[in-house]
Amino acid sequence: MRKRAHVVDSLAALSPLRERLAEQARLRHEAERRRRHEAERAAREARLFQLEVADATPLPDSGRVEGWRPPPAPLPLQLRLDEQAVLAESLSDDIDIERYLETDASLSWRRSGIDSEVVRRLRRGEWVVRAQIDLHGLRVDEARSALAAFLAQAVRDEIRCLRIIHGKGLGSVNREPVLKDKVPRWLVQRDEVLAFCQARPNDGGSGATIVLLRVDRGKTAADRA
Repeated sequence: MRKRAHVVDSLAALSPLRERLAEQARLRHEAERRRRHEAERAAREARLFQLEVADATPLPDSGRVEGWRPPPAPLPLQLRLDEQAVLAESLSDDIDIERYLETDASLSWRRSGIDSEVVRRLRRGEWVVRAQIDLHGLRVDEARSALAAFLAQAVRDEIRCLRIIHGKGLGSVNREPVLKDKVPRWLVQRDEVLAFCQARPNDGGSGATIVLLRVDRGKTAADRA
């Protein structure tokens, strides 16, 4: 009886082992089934791709190898933000602009030492506008900062002629042209601004100002156009 009981106990102990082996076999079978399924799907997709490009002509081998290119230098964003903040704070709203402006419909201005012919050429549109900024919808402090940053970037990019869209003030409180009045005050305080005048009708009329900036003297006449 003891021997029979020992055999029964041994068979009972083997039962978990058989279950584990059966589970492992099931998992292997499932993994093999998934592998075959993925292989069949990849083969189908490859056949479909070959059918789609059957009429395509391969490009000839150019023999060129793309070399490693160093990543661009990180932009000093915080430094630029600090510079813009200083520039914006340096632009006063209280300057007496009226004595600077010519008494004509174009409200033109030129820096001391700049010939009046420069303003006339600016009015006629002889310089091509290379960049513009739209200050519509901005509060005064936002517009001041945006304009300072825009002018600083234009100087870095060596752009000579700009358009500043400030609007006619028709949508302002009491229909007063707030930004239209302030933009000239800000411009005359910037050393890089040589002259400005009201835009021609097809360039925005009284809702925009055309600005001429100082450029690098090393540039050619074509670069300055």
